[in-house]
Amino acid sequence: MSARTLRFTKMHGAGNDFIVLNGIDQDFSNVTREQWQKLAHRQFGIGADQILLVEKATRPDADFRYRIFNSDGGEVEQCGNGSRCFVRYVLDQGLSTKNPLRVEVAHAVLTLRAHDDGQVEVDMGAPIFEHSQIPFNASGLASKQEFHEMLYALPIKTPAAHDSWIGVVSMGNPHAVQVVGDVDSAPVLEEGPSIEKDAAFPKRVNAGYMQILNRKEIKLRVFERGAGETLACGTGACAAVVSGIRRGLLDSPVKVHTRGGDLQIAWGGMINEVAQPVIMTGPAITVFEGETTI
Repeated sequence: MSARTLRFTKMHGAGNDFIVLNGIDQDFSNVTREQWQKLAHRQFGIGADQILLVEKATRPDADFRYRIFNSDGGEVEQCGNGSRCFVRYVLDQGLSTKNPLRVEVAHAVLTLRAHDDGQVEVDMGAPIFEHSQIPFNASGLASKQEFHEMLYALPIKTPAAHDSWIGVVSMGNPHAVQVVGDVDSAPVLEEGPSIEKDAAFPKRVNAGYMQILNRKEIKLRVFERGAGETLACGTGACAAVVSGIRRGLLDSPVKVHTRGGDLQIAWGGMINEVAQPVIMTGPAITVFEGETTI
């Protein structure tokens, strides 16, 4: 594809930063993985954890579709902080006046609502625990039950100086959640790459490290697949709170302190053995707009 100019908006949700592109009146159909990587590169491009592409909906029950590309150029299924930035972008750019909006992602339709105080509320859908849908292969792994949560021991190469049992859940993308005593000293950068690529996760996994402050408050760091550690991870916050509630450690709603800001996560648990949707509320900030070539 020959070089051409494209318009973009730089945004962040609690420090998790994004390049947002209007794919309704700009054509991105022939963009290569290498070109996505270059756009997201912090030295040679605009710089971002993920790239969000706004498109026309392909199904009648959605107002828009959005696609997510990690900084490594690979497309992923879900991004919680990105979904909040998505709705702020759509409203600010005048692409829609509807509030709430229904937005199509890889395997679901999310309901997004912008509040007057600048916060954005997202119905993230129900968490997924079935191993085949995460996907997760527990064969050969030691396991133990903790309240309602089954925990698994990964053969992490770097021995952890903490409880390394993981809870496994999908929020449209896979997460492995650990509880640690001190999230600031947790071996996120040392262990994260090994967990991300562990053979138990055929599509790789996001590695979350959760410190319980009290039953309504946690600190969280996440090593995201394809992006490394980010300042915040919306789906990671949802997964951590769900896992903490299932382990009997937390009560909804829970305030999640990330390195980039705070999120609030509410989950109604299981009703008649059916997982209820997770509701995430947090900021969505526009940093700047510009043009670049690709």
